[in-house]
Amino acid sequence: MKVEARIFDLITVFSFLMAVVYGVWSKEPVGIVALALTGGLALIVGTYFRFVSRRIEQRPEDNPNAEISDGAGDLGFFSPGSYWPIALAASAAIAGLAMAFWHIWLLVIAVALLLITIGGLVFEYHTGPNHE
Repeated sequence: MKVEARIFDLITVFSFLMAVVYGVWSKEPVGIVALALTGGLALIVGTYFRFVSRRIEQRPEDNPNAEISDGAGDLGFFSPGSYWPIALAASAAIAGLAMAFWHIWLLVIAVALLLITIGGLVFEYHTGPNHE
């Protein structure tokens, strides 16, 4: 996680530096605010990665002397596939279109679809050999 933290630290420094340069050259407030907010968000993510990297054991990616074989083995648990995120994205897109064109009837349908898909995603039940 230390590598990721350094990457986001570089993005933070670059964004804040470019916000200053952009402010001096263009004197346009929207771009300055956008670059400053980008730097702030990168700072949040970098701080989180730095915080997590102190609490987990060192990964092969963080060791400059690591060999490729150090990363062999199980990579962790990955949940099985689900179709609910696709349905959730589609219902959120419908809600966005309904708000953009301000069709109340479509917004009501989109909110109902959002509630159904959120419920399906939260309460889905997987059957299989690893689930009792």
